[in-house]
Amino acid sequence: MSRRSSLALALALATLPVAQAAPGSRAAPEKGIAEKAPRKVPTLDDLYVRLKEIEDPAEAKGVARLIEQRLDRSGSATVDLLTGRARQAMAARDFALAAELMDRATSLSPSWSEGWNRRATVFWLLSDKGEAVADLQRALVLEPRHFEAWSALGKIYQSMDDDARALAAYRRALAIYPTMESVKEAVDRLAPSVDGRDL
Repeated sequence: MSRRSSLALALALATLPVAQAAPGSRAAPEKGIAEKAPRKVPTLDDLYVRLKEIEDPAEAKGVARLIEQRLDRSGSATVDLLTGRARQAMAARDFALAAELMDRATSLSPSWSEGWNRRATVFWLLSDKGEAVADLQRALVLEPRHFEAWSALGKIYQSMDDDARALAAYRRALAIYPTMESVKEAVDRLAPSVDGRDL
């Protein structure tokens, strides 16, 4: 074949339409069509930032629930089982059994902040405020943004007539979750008398 014939054949082939890919085969994406990026799952830090920025209370509740779901994860099937049984014992008002189960849970997973928060709830129901406060403080060392623990601490201090500490705890909760309605109401009630005192 002459050089001229080879050139003509090459030009003819270049002008033919490109064959479509067979079904099931992977074709290269067309230009201009962006591939869908995988959806980014927000981190716990992302959720806390969002919670602080949201002004709509209903939307904030949704984000707060997501945070609570993350905090609920102990990372241990055994601890989750013990915690579930403790919840059942609390529902049956067997608070002594619930305390024993949460003792085991916190012993197995001492770095799980929600475990200490839940054990504090049991001690509160057993009217042991000192132990409840100690557990809440431990939960807050592990997760300083645990707004439920700050709120519970405020309630306990308020029940002990320590309004100054109660107000401080409530304000810490509000700094994390500004639209938390029950805490806002508590701050509104306590602030005039506490802030007006001579220190």
